[in-house]
Amino acid sequence: MKTDIHPDYKPVVFRDLASGAVFLTRSTVGSSKTMEWEDGNVYPVIDVEISSESHPFYTGKQRIMDSAGRVEKFNKRFKGFGN
Repeated sequence: MKTDIHPDYKPVVFRDLASGAVFLTRSTVGSSKTMEWEDGNVYPVIDVEISSESHPFYTGKQRIMDSAGRVEKFNKRFKGFGN
């Protein structure tokens, strides 16, 4: 690999704003906000809107859409189209 062309890959804390979950991982993203982690070290913090802790697919709290109502709404809207 070439030297001095790759961004710094360092530990970063990601904080999920929806659930409040925080996790430490490595990333090239930086931030001016910092927080002290459980190990006593200070790491940059990246706030994210959604993560696996709050995403409906991973939590199993998906909303079920009323597909029959949507089909009826579509048919009602385009009933006379093309006549």
